[in-house]
Amino acid sequence: MSSNANKLAVIKHRCEKEHDFFIRYFFKKRFESKFLLNWHHVWLCEEVDRLMQRAKDGKETENLVFNLPPGGSKTEIMMNSIPHGLAINHRSRFLYLSYSSDLVADVSDNAKSIVKSQDFQQLWATELSTSTDNKKEWKVRDGDYDAGHVFVASMGGQVTGRRGGRLEEGFTGLICIDDPIKPEDVFSAKLRNKANRKIINTVQSRKAKSSTPVVMIMQRLHVDDPIRLTEDGSLTGKWRRIVVPALIDDDYINTLPPHIAELVPTDVPRDSKGRQSYWNEKESLKSLLEMEQGGTNKDSQAISSFTFQAQYMQSPIALGGELIKSDWFNRYDDLPPLIWAGIYVDTAQKTKEHNDWSVFLVGGMDKDNNYYVIDVVRGKWQAPELNKNADMVITLHNKPQPPLRYMAVEDAAAGTQLIQNISTTSKVPIKAVQRGTDKLTRFMNVQSILEARRVWLPRRASWLNEFIIECEAFRADMAHDHDDQVDTLIDFLEFGARPFKTHRATAGKRTYR
Repeated sequence: MSSNANKLAVIKHRCEKEHDFFIRYFFKKRFESKFLLNWHHVWLCEEVDRLMQRAKDGKETENLVFNLPPGGSKTEIMMNSIPHGLAINHRSRFLYLSYSSDLVADVSDNAKSIVKSQDFQQLWATELSTSTDNKKEWKVRDGDYDAGHVFVASMGGQVTGRRGGRLEEGFTGLICIDDPIKPEDVFSAKLRNKANRKIINTVQSRKAKSSTPVVMIMQRLHVDDPIRLTEDGSLTGKWRRIVVPALIDDDYINTLPPHIAELVPTDVPRDSKGRQSYWNEKESLKSLLEMEQGGTNKDSQAISSFTFQAQYMQSPIALGGELIKSDWFNRYDDLPPLIWAGIYVDTAQKTKEHNDWSVFLVGGMDKDNNYYVIDVVRGKWQAPELNKNADMVITLHNKPQPPLRYMAVEDAAAGTQLIQNISTTSKVPIKAVQRGTDKLTRFMNVQSILEARRVWLPRRASWLNEFIIECEAFRADMAHDHDDQVDTLIDFLEFGARPFKTHRATAGKRTYR
């Protein structure tokens, strides 16, 4: 055997036995760069290897749950389980599901590109079938017949007749559920329960045999998200849960398998609580601590403390939901004709991380007196940036339809200064708002509008999650972290119902004309 053949034989053996080696080998072939391997990758890959080996050995299946922060490579790890599984047994069948049709299409394309590559073919000669070859489905030949099968679908799609695994001994494939619910849907009990029922039905009915492995990978979203199904017995079988929070300390590290704990770096920054980033090369400690305090992520999306605890720390907090229930909000796809629109502004006292945000909420009313939240813009701005963002919001929403009738600003602290700065140059009237009663009383005055389901939110918006989180966390004892968006919502519902008068605002008092 030539030296090259010996080398290929070693590579083939390691690829079949070590999932992390398989990923690193083909990642470098695909991208001409090394896969940045972290300790948690090694751990998760060992769990995939264990899952496959138990199936080969005919041992009892222990399904897997991976809870990782966003960007933790969970999809890359499980996408590679498809070509890896076909290398072990080219008759394997895989069913890969997610809420995102784009995600599963990418998974299918990437897995297929690996199998079709010369690098894969020289290790495992594998013929792809021409009978079915598209983004959702492709097959592998076994002699004259189709055998191996990969099928991907969104959670709302049809999977009738498709199965994960085969009625054969050994490893014959698996079902992977990758982010089964949209983050914005998890705050609706109706949509949450619908997703959970879909998972239960899929896991029970789509396995070729009861021992077909199932792997669920997701960041935590809510205390009643699909992870609960693996804990309360709703999903049958044994489940092993691997949890990787974004911030880790010695107590967590000591719970890891000893050989994994040894891989965790010790020469990285830690905060005053002894916590370090789980993957310093990917997410610095500084950026994680900023998000924990209510900052923004790498996509400039606002992150609340609830979102950080759930999606990054894998430890969601039970929301109160006593005063504002997310199910009270209706959803719209396209904004209907509105008779008017207004901008409602709540300004922060200070701009430090622990203080409230400044918020611009744009809302309008239809002919049936339903309220529509059109846009929410928030940030922690000093006066010049606050003025600039006020002008930006006015310019963006000052349209003939719906007619923008005013910008209503709380006449206090930074709001008084904002009124002074923009009232003479604004293209729309500026309304100075004095909130004469306490926040809870003001809320109780408009709660009936919410309970009657007369408030509509867009079905998709970058600000939607944080808005709903804050609404659900709003408490009568004011023990919540922030209520700046709730303040503007109350203003919208309270002042929107009043007869409209054109007026000119003067800081410190309200002047109408």
